[in-house]
Amino acid sequence: MPKFKELFAPKDLTEGSPWKRIVEFAIPMLIGNIAQQLYNTADSVIVGKYIGDNALAAVGSASPILNLLLVLFVGIAVGAGIMVSQYFGAKDKEKLSRTIGTCITLTAISSVIIMIIGPIITRPLLTFLNTPNSIIDWCTDYLIIYFVGIAGLAYYNILAGVLRGLGDSLSALIFLLVSTALNIGLDILFIAKFNMGIPGVALATVIAQSISAILCVIKLINIKSSFTLNWEMLKLNKKYSSKLIKLGLPSGLTQAIFSLAMIIVQSLTNSFGEMVIAANVIIMRVDGFAMMPNFSFGNAMTTYTGQNVGAKKFDRVEKGTKDGIKIAVGVSTTITILILIFGKHLMGIFTNTKELVDLSMHMMRILALGYIAMAITQCLSGVMRGAGDTLTPMWISLLTTVVIRVPVAYGLAYLTRSENYPTGRPESIFISLLTSWVMGAIINIIFYKKGNWRKKAIID
Repeated sequence: MPKFKELFAPKDLTEGSPWKRIVEFAIPMLIGNIAQQLYNTADSVIVGKYIGDNALAAVGSASPILNLLLVLFVGIAVGAGIMVSQYFGAKDKEKLSRTIGTCITLTAISSVIIMIIGPIITRPLLTFLNTPNSIIDWCTDYLIIYFVGIAGLAYYNILAGVLRGLGDSLSALIFLLVSTALNIGLDILFIAKFNMGIPGVALATVIAQSISAILCVIKLINIKSSFTLNWEMLKLNKKYSSKLIKLGLPSGLTQAIFSLAMIIVQSLTNSFGEMVIAANVIIMRVDGFAMMPNFSFGNAMTTYTGQNVGAKKFDRVEKGTKDGIKIAVGVSTTITILILIFGKHLMGIFTNTKELVDLSMHMMRILALGYIAMAITQCLSGVMRGAGDTLTPMWISLLTTVVIRVPVAYGLAYLTRSENYPTGRPESIFISLLTSWVMGAIINIIFYKKGNWRKKAIID
């Protein structure tokens, strides 16, 4: 029993073989990312099969707006993860406790802001993005329910980030698996049995994520050896709030930049019609699986680097970075090959329309090489963020998504206009994405080697 409990306890990543610690920490996150993707996949499969391709397009068109308004939580989560990992590595219980308490309070404030702003701007944004009339009502219903229940999603993601900062990626995984199973069950109940349509999809997700958030709170309350969580620590502390915002704002802005670029490109995607919109949704769902190892190892490198920077073990950071990249590239290459071989079968899960499956597979082949490039990008960005340098990944993201991707997408669409493709060829969307991913990997390598990230530790 004691050994079993140790699996769910905070873990010190400053000792032992770097590659073993990274893999041990990354595997639960990889499984968790699979579960997270199952959230999206369950929604898409059930919507596509029980409601239709237009409903699938509606969920896809709503995603960029949802992502844009979640940047507040992204910022808090990243800032918290960096501070928690560095203070945990430095064995500073007082600062660790105040960081976690401040994080919980800031999340509550941010949730209220989104609950108010989200429903107000939803319809105008969808109209501005030229969302087809055939799906705009569904998009609106989906987003409003999501925003009203945003606290569950916010608290799960942020508190799971705190747990990972403590080295406990397994508890976050278990809680996510529970909510994933619940989400799929509620999807089937609300859509297939109660015929609630798109609102049922959103409601199922909100309920499931709220349950996972409650489980995270219970877990944190019961961790007493590493930090103290009481009303005193929950007070909004100016010093720790400033640090959270300073560290998290660049990552939040990075997500905002990415989401804005997605919204701009979504407008171009919408101009190609419902078939391309639906294909894009299917590709993004499969893309989520292809990206899982990249995000998992990127997050693992953030926590690993944070703890070792807190302990002032920079030699371990460099060794771990090399190990992490090798493993991430190997795993990403394997998954990419499997998707290219079995991709049509995966895409057939979402729709019975052969033309839609073929179109989706054609676009996925364009993206294939980019997943390997993203393995490098995510690992190196994770190292820089873990060290406290969140500005450099932000500027790289700005460059690749706004300066490179958007112009390439619209430029290629313009150059490929024809009688058959009056708004350009839809391949332009995916070629632009591949270009931005490859350039991002090259730029991240350059900035990592410059080494400015070494000077950004928050430990004082």
